[in-house]
Amino acid sequence: MTQHPVLQIKSIDKVIDGRQILKDIDFTVNKGEIVGLLGPNGSGKTTLIKLLTGLIKKSSGDILINGFSIDRQFEKAIQAVGAIVENPEFYPYLTGYENLNLYAKMYAKISQDRLNEVIGRVGLEHVIHHKVRTYSLGMRQRLGIAQAILQRPKLLILDEPTNGLDPAGMKDFREHLRELAEQEETAIVFATHLLKEVEDLCDRVIIIQHGKVKSAVSLTENQNQEKTFLEVEPRDQALQWLKENGYNVKVERNLLAVQVTKVDIPSLNKQLVTAGLDVFSITQCKPSLEDEYMALTNVREGRGFDVQIDSK
Repeated sequence: MTQHPVLQIKSIDKVIDGRQILKDIDFTVNKGEIVGLLGPNGSGKTTLIKLLTGLIKKSSGDILINGFSIDRQFEKAIQAVGAIVENPEFYPYLTGYENLNLYAKMYAKISQDRLNEVIGRVGLEHVIHHKVRTYSLGMRQRLGIAQAILQRPKLLILDEPTNGLDPAGMKDFREHLRELAEQEETAIVFATHLLKEVEDLCDRVIIIQHGKVKSAVSLTENQNQEKTFLEVEPRDQALQWLKENGYNVKVERNLLAVQVTKVDIPSLNKQLVTAGLDVFSITQCKPSLEDEYMALTNVREGRGFDVQIDSK
């Protein structure tokens, strides 16, 4: 039996007040996969999140969640969704446990065991009976995850969920999400303006600009592809030799940038020397999501963008 993706977005358009906000958005997300949504200000990320959570209606196309259309079978589609939009809100005068218990009562099949399991999963056992007003932002984010996954959603939608977290809190948050994807096979859509967050957490990134998908970049594949920079003289002669021998090569930063796997570098070095070329240095560099993003969106030529490229 063919297994369908958890999320299928098919040719989605959204027009608001005569203005095209989203145009022909089309991608899928599989179970256990974490997909990042990345784009400049006004790219359409927030509008897409609102469509996925049923807060607004599309103009055309279709969205299927767990095989159900969000328009034609809304209740069946949305019951497979958990969501955190920025900072989750709770009753501050109730304990974390009381907040979760109230939410659990909205569903018929959430047992006490599941409630305790989720509390343990997000690491709140020692503070779950404290009032939420005493929680730090990181604790509230953990409680938000607990609430969002309580009913075992097939799809978890996150919109800027690490806002306000310190570096330790962000690292902890990423670990919880990765564990959720791996252990419960939850599909996660993660909208953020932080490139570092995308690189550290996501399996794939969907780059959106002007309401269109510019590119879908597999970060797991990128980990196995490294660009190699060669300092070789005479450079032009080396460039010609590499092209004639079937290498994908171009000049970058006054060096020769070659696509070659690590295991093939010693052989390439020997061939260059045998060809009478002087090899001064060989440096490998993993593909940069920042470089790919800048090349695709040309944001430096625009008037402003919300993507943080500082990876400190």
